[in-house]
Amino acid sequence: MNKVILMGRLCADPDIKYTSGTNPTAVARYRLAVNRRFKREGEPESDFITCVAFGKQGEFAEKWLHKGTRIVISGRIQTGSYTNRDGVKVYTTDIVVEEQEFAESKSAGSVYNQNTQRHTDSDGFMNIPDNIDEDLPFN
Repeated sequence: MNKVILMGRLCADPDIKYTSGTNPTAVARYRLAVNRRFKREGEPESDFITCVAFGKQGEFAEKWLHKGTRIVISGRIQTGSYTNRDGVKVYTTDIVVEEQEFAESKSAGSVYNQNTQRHTDSDGFMNIPDNIDEDLPFN
């Protein structure tokens, strides 16, 4: 079984691209900073894990995820390799996102990301446009 569950904060806004063709598909790439449970002297406190989300999950990342957002994802590990311009073989490890959810309230996350304020009213609630029901991933 290949199943991964991670909780962390986005290191930067997701990088969004769309495939070409008649039915373009969203592809979102982002890195999660995941704290290590045990910290040893001289070792990093966090791991930075590359994640990729396709389709509806990629569109969700494009609309709602920003630098500093704390999320929980589940997915699978996918490894690969390529040869770079110098002829050196580079090995990759990515998490292919199957599910992603917010891991904290919007007000708690605003401490880490001031950009999230643009989506809120004066009462602190998020503005959701009319007729968006069909776009929400949790209907």
